[in-house]
Amino acid sequence: METLYKLLDKIKHNPGLYIGYSSVTNLYMFLCGYEYSQAQLNIPLSEEEAEFQEFQPWLQERFGVKTSASWARIILLYAINEEEGFNTFFDLLEEFKCDRATQSDQLRFAKTSENEFILSGK
Repeated sequence: METLYKLLDKIKHNPGLYIGYSSVTNLYMFLCGYEYSQAQLNIPLSEEEAEFQEFQPWLQERFGVKTSASWARIILLYAINEEEGFNTFFDLLEEFKCDRATQSDQLRFAKTSENEFILSGK
C-alpha cells in the first residue's frame, strides 16, 4: 500500500481522477473517507498518517485561529475559491512537513547533545 503523502502527491497532479476537480473541500472529504476506511478495516496509522493528524493544530497555530472548523474551512477563509484552496493546501502541507522535519532534527540534536554530556561526565 502506498503512503499517504504519495497518495496526496498523485491527487495533486491528477485531481480529476480522485476527487473530480481541484477542490480543497473535495480533498478533505476524500481524506475523511480514507481515514474512515482505515478505521473500519482496523488498519493502524502509519507514521505519515499519525504526523498528518497534527496538520489541523499546526494550521490553527499558523493562522492564529481557534476553531472547530476543518483544515479545509480554515484554508478557504484565506482562499478566493476551491481551486486556490486546493493549491494552498499543498503549499501548506510542504511547509508543515518542513516544520516537522526541523523539529525532529532539533530534537535529535538535543538528545545527542544530552547523551554526549552524560557520557562525558559533565
